[in-house]
Amino acid sequence: MTDKVRTYLDREIGLEANALVYVALSGGADSTALLLVLKELGYRLHALHCNFHLRGEESDSDQAFVEELCKTYDVPLSVRHFQTEEVAKERGISIEMAARDLRYEWFREVTKGTTSCIAAGHHRDDQAETLLLNLLRGTGLRGLAGMQPRHDGIIRPLLCVGRRDILDYLEGKGQPYVTDSTNTERIAQRNRIRLDLIPLLQSLNPHAVEHLCLACDNVRQSLPYYIKGIGATFQEHGITEKSFPLKWASEAALLHEWLAGKGFNRTQEEEMLEASSPTFAGRNSIGKMWHSRTHTVLRDREALLLAPRSLSIANYGLSINEEIVSRIEETGADIAYFDADLLTAPIEVRPVREGDAFVPFGMKGRKLVSDYLTDRKVNRLQKAEALVATCGDDIIWLIGYRSDNRYRVTDRTTRILKLTCAPAPLQ
Repeated sequence: MTDKVRTYLDREIGLEANALVYVALSGGADSTALLLVLKELGYRLHALHCNFHLRGEESDSDQAFVEELCKTYDVPLSVRHFQTEEVAKERGISIEMAARDLRYEWFREVTKGTTSCIAAGHHRDDQAETLLLNLLRGTGLRGLAGMQPRHDGIIRPLLCVGRRDILDYLEGKGQPYVTDSTNTERIAQRNRIRLDLIPLLQSLNPHAVEHLCLACDNVRQSLPYYIKGIGATFQEHGITEKSFPLKWASEAALLHEWLAGKGFNRTQEEEMLEASSPTFAGRNSIGKMWHSRTHTVLRDREALLLAPRSLSIANYGLSINEEIVSRIEETGADIAYFDADLLTAPIEVRPVREGDAFVPFGMKGRKLVSDYLTDRKVNRLQKAEALVATCGDDIIWLIGYRSDNRYRVTDRTTRILKLTCAPAPLQ
């Protein structure tokens, strides 16, 4: 099995020999075998274990096993604890989805700003299950390609072997592993596919798993050419990452590709198609919005508009840089100047709230931020993303649009404060 994985790493993943690889290590058969194979191949390893605290003592027992395993093979280990049930309730999602999100959020945090990757223990049987699961959800071509050998910082070196190969490998080494008791419960759809549907397909064709994986490989190898063609069509039709002109919204296939990977379901796509039509119902849908877990789409006058659904300042990755300067020089939408002596409280940044008002630069009276943005013909999606800088209870800057006239620089100003909105530094 080691030779097969080595060949797969060279051919499909392209992992450098001296690379630092973080191994997602649950202690189960798949991740245990992955750790041993990569160690055998000479890679520098660092194990990551998630304790989701979902199975009581069993979760703690898994952690203890992983700690001993890493000690035995001299592999550094990091453990992260999650209150998964609480997070699931807060986010309004299933426990299974919350665990997945928390796991990958941590993985991205670990590898942020590095060239390292995360190795996951998905194998050929997992690939077959994923394809069937995607088919049952009405997937497009990307879903038919299944899991990628390397994608978004995650590598899957075991996609070239099956579950039986892994168990035989561990047995040959006399290496124990832990078993998740929930894997035999027929509650999760994936478990039912593994326990019921796969055996049924194998009764019809003993090579069902291999052939399902072959189908994934065929689609995956064709996908770059398909994506290239879609990109050319988007360019020809004026479709951008953030904007989908309504005149093309009747093209369901193009709309589906525009939304690919953004978390919208088929029902929402059909609603977008109907709302984008030139009929009365369509024209009456201006301003309608659809939300996925990660994105928002707005039906504007001439196009569907797409933006990430991150409406808290913590998710914007922005910071305000403060600097005392001698005069006003550099200008721009992300820069504003103020009389420093008038600002007597810490400056903070937050999203716009209902009822927010300020005195726009050059004006005397107060104006609601929402009215100011409407006058500027800012759409609802952009309004939802608007941020303000505050000093105490006052808004001093509607970032990207206008500063507050009360705090402007005048002939009487002795100290000038320059504020610059910039990406937050990497942690």
